[in-house]
Amino acid sequence: MSERGPGARNDITGVRITTVRSVPAAEAPSRGGACPSSGVHVYADEGDAAMGLRVVGLLLENCGTRPYRLNGYPQLQLLDGDHRPVDSVKILRGGSAIATGTGADGEPRQLVLQPGERAHSGLVWRNTTGGGDAVNVPYARVRPQPGAPAVTVAPEFDLGTTGQLGVGPWKKDETRAPGGDGTSGAQAPDRPSAARPSAAGAPARP
Repeated sequence: MSERGPGARNDITGVRITTVRSVPAAEAPSRGGACPSSGVHVYADEGDAAMGLRVVGLLLENCGTRPYRLNGYPQLQLLDGDHRPVDSVKILRGGSAIATGTGADGEPRQLVLQPGERAHSGLVWRNTTGGGDAVNVPYARVRPQPGAPAVTVAPEFDLGTTGQLGVGPWKKDETRAPGGDGTSGAQAPDRPSAARPSAAGAPARP
């Protein structure tokens, strides 16, 4: 057994330092377990990326006992690492404002989710860089509808110098939450994804 003196060198390898993110307990996202007082679980998925295009899905499940109504788009407020509002990014309605074919486009519709049913939206951006400083925003405070309790998610928006973020309308997910009624809860065909942008998905509009 070797002994190390005060000046001995400790060689430690294989250690990776990651950024730690935190959200207020009252605004923590949930995707299962006890149903929040709001009656819905709200959370973001792991996202998808393709050639500089980023798409993160927002998922909402009615875990309550009453119908839950949605109409239009989720409300977003971007927050920096200290949870302070970021006002330099323009939030655009519709993922097609950034790129088509992501599944985060289409006209907003009024939805009624029965208990156990789900809906999804999509956040779309590009990390293109040009003149100026790149903007990175870790958090988004999400309200499913005006006046609803907020949930803070951490998609890690690497917006480059585009200054734009597209938000898709709520769409009903025809699958149910896994284990809710014996179905698999597989991804719906039009769930937001960066894997299928068309040629029209040109760089973000100025």
